[in-house]
Amino acid sequence: MRRAKSPLWASGPQRAFCVLALAAAVVFGAASLPAHAEVAAADPIDASMRACLARSDMSSTAGQVQCMDNARIGWRTALDNAWQQLQQKVPPARRKQWEKSQASWQASRDAEKPLLAAVFATTRGSMYVLAEADMQLQPVRDRALALRSAVAKASAGGDPPRRVRACSADAQCEHAMFDLNRYYHRLQSKMPVRTRATLTRAQKAWTAYLNATTPVVDERGRIDIIGARVATLKRLSETVGNS
Repeated sequence: MRRAKSPLWASGPQRAFCVLALAAAVVFGAASLPAHAEVAAADPIDASMRACLARSDMSSTAGQVQCMDNARIGWRTALDNAWQQLQQKVPPARRKQWEKSQASWQASRDAEKPLLAAVFATTRGSMYVLAEADMQLQPVRDRALALRSAVAKASAGGDPPRRVRACSADAQCEHAMFDLNRYYHRLQSKMPVRTRATLTRAQKAWTAYLNATTPVVDERGRIDIIGARVATLKRLSETVGNS
């Protein structure tokens, strides 16, 4: 029986947050991407990046990439600050779980860099240079926001998340993993044979991150992590080989 398609990632660009949406609006015109970006409009990092992208002296591809790189650095600082706060607010046993999650996230990011390089090496055009910069930024922003949320919950003194159900018992999780596997295999089939090992390593590292993080999030948090990965694999599968 064919499984229903999850609405959470019906389109890769719908999952992309303000970075690429803003770059597209400024560089390519607002019609380039649907207006479904997840924007923390009041955040100073997003506001600064938007102002940077709109500057006439930053309108070149190099300038636009610099704006996004500056935002990535800003979000990395925000991530590190939130991480330090979280370590101070959670009890020791919980802290060890978060430490494992954070180490796995960083390992996943390290494994992702060669994959992005391999995919974008098959493309031509300035829009793909911007897309690669965006895809380097997105996970850092997502993780910073996730850690901020965890700090807020810990500060409020709420109970830790309940143990999540097995993915096979959660229809949304099952659909998400179905989509993830579909786009993984699509990307694998389109990548040059010599570079497919980078995808295998990146996906293995991401799976370790998901497994390490599941104990410290609720089911919604797990879906967010999987959904972001689905969007990434979909975008890469639609990008590889383009010129």
